[in-house]
Amino acid sequence: MSVQTQPTGRTFRTTDQVDFVVIGSGPAGASVARELTRKGFDVLVLEQGRAYAPEEMEHDELGAFITERWTNSSQTQPQTFRTSEQETAQRRQFVGYAKAVGGTSFHFTGNYWRFRPIDFNEYSVRGGVPGASLADWPITYDELEPYYSAVEWAIGVSGEVSTAPGEPRHSRPYPLPPLNVTGPGVLLARGCEKVGWSHKAAPMAILSREYNGRQRCHNCGFCLGFPCEWGAKSGANHTMIPEALRSGRCEVRSGCTVFRIETNDAGRATGVLYFDADKREVRQSAKAVVLSANGAESPRLLLLSENAQHPNGLANSSGMVGKHFMFNGAALTRGEFEHEVNGHRGPVVSRITHQTYELDESLGFIGGGGYDFRFDVPAMLMALSLPASEPQWGSAFKQRLRSWYNQSLLCYAHTTSLPVESNSVSLDPALKDAWGLPALRTTFREHEHDLAMYKWFQARGRELLDAAGALRMHDDPINTDPGFAVHLLGTCRMGNDPATSVVDKYHRTHDVRNLFIVDGSSFVTSGRGQPTLTIQALAFRAADHIAQFARANQI
Repeated sequence: MSVQTQPTGRTFRTTDQVDFVVIGSGPAGASVARELTRKGFDVLVLEQGRAYAPEEMEHDELGAFITERWTNSSQTQPQTFRTSEQETAQRRQFVGYAKAVGGTSFHFTGNYWRFRPIDFNEYSVRGGVPGASLADWPITYDELEPYYSAVEWAIGVSGEVSTAPGEPRHSRPYPLPPLNVTGPGVLLARGCEKVGWSHKAAPMAILSREYNGRQRCHNCGFCLGFPCEWGAKSGANHTMIPEALRSGRCEVRSGCTVFRIETNDAGRATGVLYFDADKREVRQSAKAVVLSANGAESPRLLLLSENAQHPNGLANSSGMVGKHFMFNGAALTRGEFEHEVNGHRGPVVSRITHQTYELDESLGFIGGGGYDFRFDVPAMLMALSLPASEPQWGSAFKQRLRSWYNQSLLCYAHTTSLPVESNSVSLDPALKDAWGLPALRTTFREHEHDLAMYKWFQARGRELLDAAGALRMHDDPINTDPGFAVHLLGTCRMGNDPATSVVDKYHRTHDVRNLFIVDGSSFVTSGRGQPTLTIQALAFRAADHIAQFARANQI
């Protein structure tokens, strides 16, 4: 079976007033585009990156992890970072995301966990934490559940519905059986069974069988950080975008760096301004705008779009734009085993445990998480990851790499992280990007509650590795600086009260009635890890309601 070719789609003129401009082609923006075109609307998707053909999707380790081939550039898109508002931010690339058609799903690992009911109402059930801004979502799991199933079947998710206690309700099974179990998956199962924990096949947006004309996984091992030339990874570039283009109602215009959402005197969005690939300023008119740039760039664009009516940034009368920046917490320990694990063969993850998804109240934690055993980076990065106490050069280094690469795996704990108002993204007052725009500035410091929880999870992870038979273990340090951020959440939070939130339960901004924000920025809490399926389910749901508003002339 050959890899599908990308359909060409529609071409709009910049003078056309399209029904919707969607900013960003990741899982959220692409899903909104696909759903709105299916409902009969004309959609223009603006993407700052470009589309890549299968023959360009090389297993380029340097490009994926060192030279920023697929990602935002430290040269053209510099950032600054600080741990508190009292500090002067220093130049540092802290936020990472893909820069390509398909967004971060272009090179994601493919973990497709659902949230559980507790993720939507934890504040009511468990209470707050001093120094954090916990709140309930204005929607429930049951409201979102049909959209979880719709996404899983639309893109092709491989997995099995677990019957373990606490598992959320599924209205449909997964469309595809689980992926083959890898060496790390076998060892996770062994460890869980010895400590009395449940485990299950990991739900993955990777095809275990041919599906909708796309090939099954080839088990090449190049998943995290790499695009999939076979189309087996169910990224938006292989699923949502082609379907939107085939409708004849969608254009994906790449190389477009949007720098302003325009509004008129009546306070309505009228279109966007962007720089094309040659840095020429272009205006595109639209009846409505859907902002899906990601949890860092969406609030940045709102702040860049300030005007006389919105002096603190567009849709920011609450002052909440950019606040409550969250990622998913993590605790990592590498384990080495007596025999070969060969985790590099196959997908990154094949089995997981959610035994620790909701922790007992006696532990004193709000939140929880889950574990996988994985092998997620290629040989080059593994060679660079030996602890400082190990040989770093010569024959001893080479000999050590054999066991380090073939006989080790990573125990990865994925956890909640608290929404803290002072953790934020904003505009740097001094540093500019390649287009002369204020650079992204991140202010972030881990909450002490989260640090304590990460340490608890790391200790349990060591117990799991020990039960699986690990001979040696190496902990990643846990401190107030997470180092790097990829799950970008919470910066335009959803809520019923315009004074404390940016968008309502339908993703419509409280301040601008034909502007919608649909991506991870709308999250109220972080969930227990792996937010992409929830981002995409929210996008399907948002598109349903946006279409209803449009048909009722409420946009």
